[in-house]
Amino acid sequence: MSMSTPGPERVPQSVKVDKTSGQGKPPTAAKKAAGGKGPAGKGPAGKGGGKGRKPVAPVKVAGSRNWGPIAVAGVVVLIAVGIIGYGVFAAVQGSRSWEDKVSEIAGVTNYREQKNPAIDARDHKQGTQTYVTSPPVGGTHNSTWQNCMGDVYDQPIANEHAVHSLEHGAVWITYKQGLPADQVAKLAEKVQGKEYMLMSPYAGLDKNVSVQVWGYQLKVDDVNDSRIDQFIQDTRLVATMEPNAACSSGNTTTGPLQAAAGGATMGNG
Repeated sequence: MSMSTPGPERVPQSVKVDKTSGQGKPPTAAKKAAGGKGPAGKGPAGKGGGKGRKPVAPVKVAGSRNWGPIAVAGVVVLIAVGIIGYGVFAAVQGSRSWEDKVSEIAGVTNYREQKNPAIDARDHKQGTQTYVTSPPVGGTHNSTWQNCMGDVYDQPIANEHAVHSLEHGAVWITYKQGLPADQVAKLAEKVQGKEYMLMSPYAGLDKNVSVQVWGYQLKVDDVNDSRIDQFIQDTRLVATMEPNAACSSGNTTTGPLQAAAGGATMGNG
């Protein structure tokens, strides 16, 4: 008996099928063929025979950097730096002497550094005196000071009384006689109601305005010159030769002194 040679062994194919409806197809496809509405039938991807494929999520492309928070942070840093910088500047400014500050005002003459005995003298003498500068910024003076509690005098006052006020730390504003009334009023605003300030016209003044304390003087032509206010700010009270000396209870009359009948009275006060 002859034996036949066996043919190739048949290997059954494995077909992976998801859950079927009995026909080897996913139920969703069957439902779609039957016109059913499944989850894939909703939305744009379910239309036009999409065969149940899920919609492709759009790819999110990174946009430009959001500069808002960065800008805010930058502003905060700048403000902080500004505050710190101002604090340092104020501390440095506060540590500087008033002499240093007034020396930086353009046009100020420092007579103290000249060491002139006629200006540095602080003796008290009755009667008229001769002064090195006009208006005077120091020197021998009357034993009574001119009242300097924000007093505005409309007539010239005696130099001898005014110099004593300078010794006490007052700022004396003088102006050229005949200066227009509105300009005089502008100067008066700087004086009225302020202690250790006085003001009066001055005969023969070479500038419209001359402002002086003991040993320092500033002359300008414009009553609105900002240096006037700066000079007052830097010198009032601190330029005194007699700390805590009064400006009240002084002489309030105008006009020159008469020649003295007696001798000199020495001393400070």
